[in-house]
Amino acid sequence: MVKKYIVGSLGMLILLFFDQWTKHIASISLKGKPNFVIIKKIFELEYLENRGAAFGILQNQRLLLLGITLLIFGILCVVYYRIPAKKEYIPLQAVFVVIGAGAIGNMFDRFLNGYVVDFFYVSCIDFPIFNVADCYVVVGVFVLAYLILFRYSEEELDSIWGKQKKVEE
Repeated sequence: MVKKYIVGSLGMLILLFFDQWTKHIASISLKGKPNFVIIKKIFELEYLENRGAAFGILQNQRLLLLGITLLIFGILCVVYYRIPAKKEYIPLQAVFVVIGAGAIGNMFDRFLNGYVVDFFYVSCIDFPIFNVADCYVVVGVFVLAYLILFRYSEEELDSIWGKQKKVEE
């Protein structure tokens, strides 16, 4: 059981480090400079200080965003705690670590700087600029949906919440 928490904590620290490192590199390499084109008319690196949430919503609502993030992270921790420390649940544990790292990575930025550093820009579809932590959250949520819909049975998921099927008399 302790191994689950050590591995999860180390995984989160590694993911957080990578997220913060990429944002630092983006800040020193891109801030105040023209976009860096990776694939012309498709993908660029562009520095942006995002004072809102996804797609720029809730601009300048720093305390609200910090509160929402803490609430979400708390829920993730409770669910992670409830996941059995069994081999078959490792993918589910990993997904919660990845989503948590994304949430905390952006929360650090909001708390320390008042904004989140974004720098990936998919110019061919004019998609909002995003960062590594955003990728963690989006990919993590998609994988979580896949696991819930196709990997784990209802009984396995119910066991996380301590629900047991009612025995018909």
